[in-house]
Amino acid sequence: MTASPLLVGCDFSSSPSQRKPIVVALGHAKAGRVQLQSLQRFDTLTAFADWLKQPQAWVGGFDLPFGLPRELVETLNWPTDWLPCMQHYAALSRAEIRDTFKAFCDARPVGGKFAHRATDTPAGSSPSMKWVNPPVAYMLHAGVPLLIEAGVTLPRLHTADTSRIALEAYPGLLARELIGNTSYKSDDKAKQTPERLIARKQLLQTLEVGQTRLGLRLKLTHAQHDTLVDDASGDSLDAVLCMVQAAWAQAQHAAGDAHYGLPACDPLEGWIVSA
Repeated sequence: MTASPLLVGCDFSSSPSQRKPIVVALGHAKAGRVQLQSLQRFDTLTAFADWLKQPQAWVGGFDLPFGLPRELVETLNWPTDWLPCMQHYAALSRAEIRDTFKAFCDARPVGGKFAHRATDTPAGSSPSMKWVNPPVAYMLHAGVPLLIEAGVTLPRLHTADTSRIALEAYPGLLARELIGNTSYKSDDKAKQTPERLIARKQLLQTLEVGQTRLGLRLKLTHAQHDTLVDDASGDSLDAVLCMVQAAWAQAQHAAGDAHYGLPACDPLEGWIVSA
């Protein structure tokens, strides 16, 4: 019996720093239990890119959008095949992205400013063209080129090294299933309240007993549990939520789904795993 590949969950930042690093959760799954192995932090995109390129088999969930809305791409007359579209996008500066997307929004009616991907509705995710609160457009711009350059496979979008599988994950999707719309994190020190601390504890408790439609139980040491609860930014916990989504995808693949649980979807837009 071959060992199951390493599971990866990534809470991504488009401008990582020592204060706000990219957090990567590593673990393994066996018989419906997901064991957290370690948390790694990268405070530069270069360090993260180097890690992605290492020759090791993994299935990973990454908290950043992997595609843009087709409506946006077609309106802008950008390439409608995923790889040329991403290459075109990567060549733009953040200022150009902001100005282009702002002009697109300004030309549209109130209430329908942003274009959405089909996956946004079931996942409850922000449109991938948003450049503020959260700046997911910049996360796509910073992150997807690193995945392409590292030669990993993005199911339904891009095939390369099939021993390293990157899936678009969204921790908010799983968190909402477990604790509803209760807020459990904030980067703002003033908002790192006892209520949010309690919400993180509740979220972990439901994950550990497996109260989720994903049918998985999270296994933590006491020290790991404390680390996840104590990180008031929620970044460590979000990385673990992404890892659990990756474990679900890996289980779908082990059961014979070549696409890791992703439904047939628009090959330009992509899909959020488990949505």
